[in-house]
Amino acid sequence: MEYLYLTIFFVFGSVMGSFYHVIASRLSKGKSIISPPSHCENCNHYLKWYELIPIISYLIQGGKCRKCKAKMPISYILMEICTGILFAVCYHVFGYSLQLIVALIFVSSLIIIIISDIEYMIILDEVLIIAIFSIIVVDIIDIGLYETAFKVASGLGSFITMILIKKIGDIMFKQESLGGGDIKLMFLVGLVIGYPMSICNIFFATFIAFPIALFLLIFKKDNIIPFGPFLSMAGIILYIWGLNFSDIINFLIN
Repeated sequence: MEYLYLTIFFVFGSVMGSFYHVIASRLSKGKSIISPPSHCENCNHYLKWYELIPIISYLIQGGKCRKCKAKMPISYILMEICTGILFAVCYHVFGYSLQLIVALIFVSSLIIIIISDIEYMIILDEVLIIAIFSIIVVDIIDIGLYETAFKVASGLGSFITMILIKKIGDIMFKQESLGGGDIKLMFLVGLVIGYPMSICNIFFATFIAFPIALFLLIFKKDNIIPFGPFLSMAGIILYIWGLNFSDIINFLIN
């Protein structure tokens, strides 16, 4: 039965992953997420239901539009697979609980942010606001107002810390070191994983980003690298892994 539930969450996640790609793309361009219906960006062919089956449609069509044969971005199927896996993992870790809802909201918002920041260099305020508000409401129901207030304080602490890091970075590099979206994103991360862990999240994100940034700087000559995707990936890993600050300190000491 457990495998059935994991499969259901994977399928549900892959469907949502496809939708999240639409949200990230359209909101970043200032377009409606409802109208027009899903279509090929190259020939405007409106997609039939059988062209919208997550993962399967992409594979059957060879990653191309059925009508004009234009290549579809591989990010579509990658996001569908990744979201499916993450939804299944969230269910495995949190089971049927209100914290599963928090996990799905958190993971969903970060997936949208990863897509929008990589493809359009934008961290969408709408996504952050909806995610933060929704998580606070669920936490109040689940753990009460008092504990939720501590989580909000952690979010504020993370937000303020990121502002200070940006100020220091701006002085050191004599240019804008972090975007406003990265700072606001840290409120969401701090709200969910707590203040001490949110600082670890920044260092972990930097660790993940360094080899990729080095490659892009050397071979692509690209000096504009979004940090939001790395903050998001680090946040997902630390949250699902379930590490706490004392675990990290003990590991470093020993």
